[in-house]
Amino acid sequence: MIGAVSLVADNLEKRFGATTAVAGVSLTARPGAVLGLLGPNGAGKSTTINMLAGLLRPDRGTVLIDGVPLGTGADPTKRRLGLVPQEIALFEELPARTNLEVFGALYGLEGRALAARISAVLELTSLADRARDPPREFSGGMRRRLNIACSLLHEPQILLLDEPTVGVDPQSRNAIFDTIETLAAAGRTLVYTTHYMEEVERLCDRVVVIDHGRVLADDSLGDLLASVPAANVLTLDYDSSPDREALEELEALPGITQVTLVATRLSVAAADLGTAAPRVLECLAARGFRCRELTSRRANLEDVFLTLTGRSLRDS
Repeated sequence: MIGAVSLVADNLEKRFGATTAVAGVSLTARPGAVLGLLGPNGAGKSTTINMLAGLLRPDRGTVLIDGVPLGTGADPTKRRLGLVPQEIALFEELPARTNLEVFGALYGLEGRALAARISAVLELTSLADRARDPPREFSGGMRRRLNIACSLLHEPQILLLDEPTVGVDPQSRNAIFDTIETLAAAGRTLVYTTHYMEEVERLCDRVVVIDHGRVLADDSLGDLLASVPAANVLTLDYDSSPDREALEELEALPGITQVTLVATRLSVAAADLGTAAPRVLECLAARGFRCRELTSRRANLEDVFLTLTGRSLRDS
């Protein structure tokens, strides 16, 4: 396992003229874990990443790598960072291996050390069999994977990934996920920005929700989901609508947080579906109501964002 290195952002702010892009963002990314930075397009994620990478000077606040402030320019601390930008940065006409040789030279790698690192990153990103082909012949997902390979040549302890799966095919998306999980298991510190809920739910150990340049929530995925008032919902379809007395009895059951009836469809929000479902069914069956269909749904990050902002992430 590589040396453990943490990344801390303390009260970062950045303005462009009269527009405040980032307003007091603080976060902590730890070794061996993936920190998800979740928010809609224009939320301030890329600006935050650029400040974390030392490419953009904050108007206020600091970035610390193992307690050492990160500067701009040729700060040697940056060698501990790898950046996968949202825009693909490759030489489209050069073979993949030559691209890696160029980027490796920029990191000061040469000879056998460079050759060994090129072989390692091509294998990690599942591109070893395409090393002689230029990126212009690659799919969008393969070009993204080569972009990631370039960022890993110097074995950074911290990897910043800015929307790395935009426009990729499902196969490449899964290959990118596998790479990220392998890097986290090896002890690297990863920050992953996205506006895709399902990516955060698969990859991230902790989630920072950002909107309009501000942090709305910073917690583990489990605690974020538990914070949603209607975290788990049962939907039951009946032959006839339960009466007022049945609804009041349901509302009085332990663990039930909300009961809603529309025509013959009943929605029941509960803290724990496992214990709530049998109680709800038994209660209504005892009153002679016959359930035709039952479905359940657990809260997801879309529900979290809706709770925090009052709107859908995808509509933002």
